[in-house]
Amino acid sequence: MGQTIVLTGMVLSAAPVGEYDKRIVILTRERGKMSAFARGARRPGSQVMAASNPFAFGQFEAFEGKNSYTVVKADISNYFRDLARDLDGAYYGFYFLELADYYARENMDETPMLKLLYQSLRALENQSLPNRLVRRIFELRAMAENGEAPNVFSCLNCGKEEQLSYFQVDRGGTLCKDCGTKKHVSELDGSTLYTLQYILTSRIEKLYTFTVSLEVLEKLEWVMNDYMKFYIDRKFHSLQVLEENQGFERLFANEKLI
Repeated sequence: MGQTIVLTGMVLSAAPVGEYDKRIVILTRERGKMSAFARGARRPGSQVMAASNPFAFGQFEAFEGKNSYTVVKADISNYFRDLARDLDGAYYGFYFLELADYYARENMDETPMLKLLYQSLRALENQSLPNRLVRRIFELRAMAENGEAPNVFSCLNCGKEEQLSYFQVDRGGTLCKDCGTKKHVSELDGSTLYTLQYILTSRIEKLYTFTVSLEVLEKLEWVMNDYMKFYIDRKFHSLQVLEENQGFERLFANEKLI
């Protein structure tokens, strides 16, 4: 016999079902990623209309049936409305939701991922932080929470912890000055190395408390682009939209300069 449960989580995606319902995917603290029906969510005045949209974070009261969940009530504490007013931030936000959906699993403790996602969306709302940097922090930490982080603390060959001057993507980590060569790896400066180490070791609440120079950011982007391309076997639709939009913006900016 079914029972009603209360879950803390965030809506990752939503899709229409039938004439008035929605099927939503929620990243929850208690039961990991779960799918649920929001009955009547598309009816005007529905109590679960706003709670069945992506980014909605709070408590969801759901009826646990034999084969599915049904959300019957929700108490939403954050809708991240500022993202909706910032097109660029919204693109990044949807990408974060999609990456979290990729990694999250059912019936697993997803507390770290939920906390990371929440703090990362808040960081996107912080105008003093570059969205490009927030993206790379989120990507690296999401991979780390799922056991796919690179080793940036010692040399993959000799184990030395000093003079880690190179990064080898296909081996997933750093090489020291003596073991690495430019033929097989790329050079890694000290500031970028420190940034990688900080992201991997800091508490989630402290992740978005720093900025970096444009040079370090571009190097961090290079590392993450190649690393994710090698270790993640999926193309994210939201990321493609984000990058296409940024490409159009750069093209428009260049045309204005001509």
